[in-house]
Amino acid sequence: MVGAGTDALRIGMGEGIVRLSCFAARLAFLAVLLASGAAAALGGAGAAHAAPGADPAPGKPVALELALAVDVSASISGGAMDFQFRGHAQAFRDPRLIQAIEASGGTGVAVAVIGFSGPGSARVLVPWTLVRGAADARAFADRVEAIARPEGAGSTAIGSALDAIRPMFAGNGFSGAQRTVDIVSNGFSNGGAPVEAARDRAVADGLTVNALVILDEYDWLEGYFAESVIGGPGSFVRTAESRESFAEALVQKLIAEMVQVRPVEGGADFAALAPEPVGSSRLIAASLRGARRNR
Repeated sequence: MVGAGTDALRIGMGEGIVRLSCFAARLAFLAVLLASGAAAALGGAGAAHAAPGADPAPGKPVALELALAVDVSASISGGAMDFQFRGHAQAFRDPRLIQAIEASGGTGVAVAVIGFSGPGSARVLVPWTLVRGAADARAFADRVEAIARPEGAGSTAIGSALDAIRPMFAGNGFSGAQRTVDIVSNGFSNGGAPVEAARDRAVADGLTVNALVILDEYDWLEGYFAESVIGGPGSFVRTAESRESFAEALVQKLIAEMVQVRPVEGGADFAALAPEPVGSSRLIAASLRGARRNR
């Protein structure tokens, strides 16, 4: 009886050892799976963390990346807002501007329209679009003219608008010889981020900030924009004293921005396209504001 019991005990222990061995093997297998999964997760997390810091893929070469920032705040009445958008559409149908665009040697310009008012309000009204010639320019003009007119509301947060527009250049699919923010407004910055600091951040990012000021309310705005808003290499401000002079001033400003861009190989001489200021539209050279604008 003792012998039989001992044999049974040995058999039981042997089965237990086998079961333990199988269980240990399963644990080992699970450990390997978990380890490999953790490594993959860590690698994926590392890649995801590294992506924002990585240089974006180079975009399509263009002569100019131009963000047209249009004031749609409470200071802009419905009629004034309408003529701003119609003026932009008219400008892109103007043969002089089309000639300047075509002088880029075939690369064209990338243009977007952004509306802004108070802090956090900047939004894209027409996304980044490649404009290389007459057909592209007219199609872009049609899109601008078709923009649903926002209801003018809120403060005029030019600094916040600049901070919102700066990252819009990254990953827009284009790589311009120059990148410019073009502000159209009839008011001063009265809310949001301090405009001078925002302007300096834009310039530090390699942007040029230009402006077209409508002098229908404040006749001192030209000096304010020259001192506090515009900045970067070759920056300038033009003025329009009436709706009648707005479209012409806008065309001149856009052509002046094309003139500043170095033509690509095969392009025409932009300098030959530079218009003379007409009426109340004046250009203030960045040099009048001192070297600190080009920090």
